[in-house]
Amino acid sequence: MKTIDNDTIKVIIADDHPLFRRGLKHALDDTDDITVVAEVSNGDELLAQVKESKFDIVLLDIAMPGKSGLDLLKQLKTEHPALSVLVLSVYPEEQYAVRFIKAGASGYLTKESASEQLAQAIRKIANGGKFASQQIVEKLAFESSDPDRPPHEKLSDREYQVFCMIAAGKPLTEIGEDLSLSVKTISTHRSRILEKMRMTKNAELIHYAIKTNLL
Repeated sequence: MKTIDNDTIKVIIADDHPLFRRGLKHALDDTDDITVVAEVSNGDELLAQVKESKFDIVLLDIAMPGKSGLDLLKQLKTEHPALSVLVLSVYPEEQYAVRFIKAGASGYLTKESASEQLAQAIRKIANGGKFASQQIVEKLAFESSDPDRPPHEKLSDREYQVFCMIAAGKPLTEIGEDLSLSVKTISTHRSRILEKMRMTKNAELIHYAIKTNLL
């Protein structure tokens, strides 16, 4: 059993897959300075836990049931601005990393690479740094309001979320259920997405996502 003192980095894992949570804990078992002190399986449990106890870092899965990962992150940073969040995702970093870091995350790791880089990422974030690939760091550094930037970067966070789900082949009714929004609202988002990206149908969105490695 690890001893928890003032120098220990206290971590809470928020992920709805018990096996993945177990894998993360196992990956951190050999460290002397990092301890997983709590686990939750959805956003509501996470918000309740961080109100009751003090943590240094949240390991946040962005695809849990209920509130979307981006909305949950924004709420966490509004209510607990000093709390650091390391995002863990099945999605490639090209798809979401920049948006999550802009929204307040301190780092982004794909679940595929999490076990190898997890301790390094946690330590860097605990020391006040950010953890992301060089490609994402450069993208953040040089991104501007340049009108020539890729069309998908002009979408709002919600529009981008809907765009990714449409590109993945999900029907509007299913997207509405996943995001707890009406089909009419999703349809409005779809219209804005097509307008901003200067496209006319879903097939073009799918082709664009494939061409730009967003799928």
